[in-house]
Amino acid sequence: MQDPNPLPWGAQDRFQAHFIVKQDPGDKLLRFTARTNLKTTGHFGSKKITGVTWDGGELAEQLNADLSLNKMITKQPINDATIYVDPTDNGIRIYGKWKNSHDFSVTKELFEIYDKIAGYVKKLN
Repeated sequence: MQDPNPLPWGAQDRFQAHFIVKQDPGDKLLRFTARTNLKTTGHFGSKKITGVTWDGGELAEQLNADLSLNKMITKQPINDATIYVDPTDNGIRIYGKWKNSHDFSVTKELFEIYDKIAGYVKKLN
């Protein structure tokens, strides 16, 4: 018997922008791994970012040292301030959280943040 309430199939209403830095990470993948660790105050809709630290490898150490980058991130909403940097087969990708179609956008400030992170990735190799 067929399920009377099947799960939806097909495209979902979720999007995620990935910024790819074309670079061979080589055999030292951990060097290029980084993730923001946000310090916040408040609850739910009134939650504000008070500080940013980076967890990960050598790239995270360099990003922690850049106070202007971390200050730029603290001005972003929580979902935009959550940033991941991961190596892939032929590049390093920089991305944030999934967003629905109404919230999906890449602001000029967010692009500047990703561009600054990409500069650190290029310097690291």
